[in-house]
Amino acid sequence: MIRVEVAFARPDRQEIIALNVEEGISAVDAVKQSGIVTLFPEIDPDTANMGIFGKAIKAPESHQLRDGDRVEIYRPLKIDPKQARLNRAKKKG
Repeated sequence: MIRVEVAFARPDRQEIIALNVEEGISAVDAVKQSGIVTLFPEIDPDTANMGIFGKAIKAPESHQLRDGDRVEIYRPLKIDPKQARLNRAKKKG
């Protein structure tokens, strides 16, 4: 068994759930086992972007976790970062 954490944050609330899982578990399976989806129903573990300690995982369904990893579930962007910068620049005018 290894110990991992699953984390998700919204502007109004954040949660970090620690759990013991079988060695070789994938990031997606750890998220499902954590039960974090019951706290944040908007999370879809099968399609959500994830990372380990701020570093994005390209294939969370096959990424094997190591002892001490923190799986972070990322919310989708509301606006493209380039567009946001452009909008701010236009406001400053």
